Amino acid sequence: MALRILHLDSGREWRGQQRQVLLLARGLRERGYEPLIVGMPESPLVQRSRARGVAVSAVRTRGGWDLRAVQRLRALLRTWRPDLVHAHDGRSHALALLALVGRRRVPLVVTRRVVTPPRNFLARHGRRAQFIAISRAVQGGLVAARIPPDRISVVYSGVPEPQVARPRDWRAEVRWPAESVLCGVVGSVAEREQGTEMLSEIARRLPPEARAATRLLILGGRGGGACEIGGVEAFRAGFVDEMHAAIAGLDLVWHPAPAEGLGTALLDAMALRVPPIAFAVGGVPELIEDGRSGVLVAPGDVDAFARVASSLIASPSAREALGAGGPARAREFGVQRMVAGTEAVYQKALAPVAR
Repeated sequence: MALRILHLDSGREWRGQQRQVLLLARGLRERGYEPLIVGMPESPLVQRSRARGVAVSAVRTRGGWDLRAVQRLRALLRTWRPDLVHAHDGRSHALALLALVGRRRVPLVVTRRVVTPPRNFLARHGRRAQFIAISRAVQGGLVAARIPPDRISVVYSGVPEPQVARPRDWRAEVRWPAESVLCGVVGSVAEREQGTEMLSEIARRLPPEARAATRLLILGGRGGGACEIGGVEAFRAGFVDEMHAAIAGLDLVWHPAPAEGLGTALLDAMALRVPPIAFAVGGVPELIEDGRSGVLVAPGDVDAFARVASSLIASPSAREALGAGGPARAREFGVQRMVAGTEAVYQKALAPVAR
């Protein structure tokens, strides 16, 4: 009989976390599991999962102590009878712990994606959970919160091998010069105030010739069209559905994140031979081999970031050489590896129940 896994995610938007939940559910289904994704009504995760034939249930959550949501989850536990619950964020962890009160035979697995130690009381002191850390840096944050190391497993996020028939022609769409060098900022980096400030500071520190040649493209978050960032012409494209084609149309990816659990957008870029420049924070050094598949810069050093960016903007051959090392490195973080690692954690969590 197929093991039933209930995946709980409280996200309202489509981000790297939600993408990983769907990739995991589909991979588990291919291995004979029966997944059910529980998410916010009208969330992209619920809609996309349903469109791809993955079973879903919509439960609105307003916080980790939302008792109405807990009641809905408890009813779902009674009717669907999962063998294991997998919570994919801190709010889901708290809700799952409350919903599982009195159900000691249902194991709980929690994925942690940020490097900061968990602050929520239930997240820190819920003794029944097995934790998945998406990088060694995230594992360190869990250990700092005094979670026993034997309850933490590192399972890196996985990205599919890209299949791009035609890269997106951003120069034609935005009416930028054919000779301009496109530097993309992918995901939530530019949405955060600190990330936006760093992006502006990097752009300001480019030498005049590099600033004139560069165009910044913001992929993700809210759109806004043409703008200027640190004296560089830019375009806020907002949410982009076909992200692989969008990234394939870039020359460089900038990732000036002040903190990062892992950074799957960097893996996507490397897989597409688009070299990334990133601060060496969190789990990023576990992905990028400095000088081989991208460039790492000391955390917060915007001057060094600008120098590296300027050098690569001026040299197409250097970009090509750096991009060539990306695909092999990205393949080391495939989806099947992520699914197999998660399955091993499930078996570890289920072992005490089987005894």
